[in-house]
Amino acid sequence: MLDTAIIGGGLCGLALARQFKMQGRSFTVFEARPRLGGRILSAVAASNGAAFDLGPTWFWPETQPLIAAFVAELGLVAFSQHDEGTVLHLTEADKQPQAFAQEVHGGAQRVAGGMARLVSVLAEGIGEERLRLNHVLHSVEDKGDHVVLTFRVDDAFIIVEARHAVLALPPRLVAETVRFIPELDHATFDAMGAAPTWMAQQAKVVMAYPSAFWRLAGQSGNAFVTHEQAVVGEIFDACDVTGAKAALGGFLSFPPDLREAFADGLTMLMDSQMAQVFGSAADGGEQLYQDWASEAFTCSARDKAEPRGEHVAFSNPLLRRPLWDGRLHLGGSETATQGAGYLEGALEAARRIDRALSRARAEETGITIPEGLPVNGASIARFANWVAGQNDAAFEAYRIRLNRALASQDREQLTQRAMLGAIEDIYERAADLIETLPFDMTDVPVEKGRSALMSDVQLPFRDFIQTLLDDVVAFNRTSCALSNFPGEHHLSRDYVQTILRDVAAAWRDFCLAANRRLLAKAEAGTPLPPGAASGPVLTRAS
Repeated sequence: MLDTAIIGGGLCGLALARQFKMQGRSFTVFEARPRLGGRILSAVAASNGAAFDLGPTWFWPETQPLIAAFVAELGLVAFSQHDEGTVLHLTEADKQPQAFAQEVHGGAQRVAGGMARLVSVLAEGIGEERLRLNHVLHSVEDKGDHVVLTFRVDDAFIIVEARHAVLALPPRLVAETVRFIPELDHATFDAMGAAPTWMAQQAKVVMAYPSAFWRLAGQSGNAFVTHEQAVVGEIFDACDVTGAKAALGGFLSFPPDLREAFADGLTMLMDSQMAQVFGSAADGGEQLYQDWASEAFTCSARDKAEPRGEHVAFSNPLLRRPLWDGRLHLGGSETATQGAGYLEGALEAARRIDRALSRARAEETGITIPEGLPVNGASIARFANWVAGQNDAAFEAYRIRLNRALASQDREQLTQRAMLGAIEDIYERAADLIETLPFDMTDVPVEKGRSALMSDVQLPFRDFIQTLLDDVVAFNRTSCALSNFPGEHHLSRDYVQTILRDVAAAWRDFCLAANRRLLAKAEAGTPLPPGAASGPVLTRAS
């Protein structure tokens, strides 16, 4: 039996597989397409042999540190997007474009050889024996101590058993195409269906040319076409790292239904518009085209039917919650806290799942404190392990309290009261845990009424509040139930500050309570239980 089945061979799934390979874990990656990469797709132009991106093209090192570090770690070459020169703007179909000076891409970088270089390097490191193509996920069934996955392969169905399954796929597509036995809870299923798949409605074209004639004319290659008949709305320089292998890229303005209606003439329309913007030199370029709305393993029916909305770079926290007691995890870029839909989000999701499965593995096998470790170190380690698992519990408590308030038709300070109540509950349980853990207080200093152990007790909570607040903000923004409560749906800065003041007071109360318990242990001289210093097994406290 596999330890982990990773379904989805995009960046999230492959990055997670790379981590597992380095850790020596048992896993297999299952991909529905006959190729790896998901929305990462680089096509090679016949005219110049260069690979051009028809999926993700850029990353921004200043705001996307994970992908920037990952590119460097894999030994790939990054280069800056060409932005030098004037930008063209065509506002009327029968007139010439206007030129103006502006930097468009804000420090964006690209990968030399195309983003598909990420995929090929990852695949090579993982190994063919761990990769399965043309495996379409049909169903996932929970068996209590493992999961059973059914895949369609050509005209047959195959069964795979694994202790854990990771669905590194667009959540909306999963909700529409995969059967769950038993069914997922309504809140999670609704969150999956409400998560738009980035790029799912888009189509992209790259046109290769003998030379970068626009650069010679002092143009950046950036252009915007905003009149009603626009075919390609946003255009950019797509040349390779040297600039010698020339190309212009663009995103189509036509929605999916119009692209289908004009399919026979779309090539001519795109070529004609490029020539209108850049002149006759842009006529007749070699076209590389990808319509993501026609990709069954990217675009769901709901993605295709909905109007194109503004990209939201975060997701509903319910998509990050382990399911079936940690046997099932939702992944893919659309589940990320930050950078959802982008390469950055895919890597963040992979890191989150790696941490979650590492904790689960530790709980299954037990982490034994080495013999001879002082009892205080063992107890603090156990306490930190417990705290590490409480963000999901705190968020779930918040959601339950919020739903109760909505059901009782409360209207005021819904987020404030629900979040404070959830945090106070966690702090109360943490203080109770401190009381039950064994400590040797013999040589623990007390200065001005404060136990020296308090710093160790406080440290595990360092990121707790910020993580919970991020989850609360994202959940409220994606909640249909809160859409009629503007002040709760989009939390203002003042409202957040009010919440944080309440949280600070709760934190102070917890610190005082934990310190009282430690001082009481010192005063009572509580004897240690037999064998306490010889290394207890760390498990998550309930």
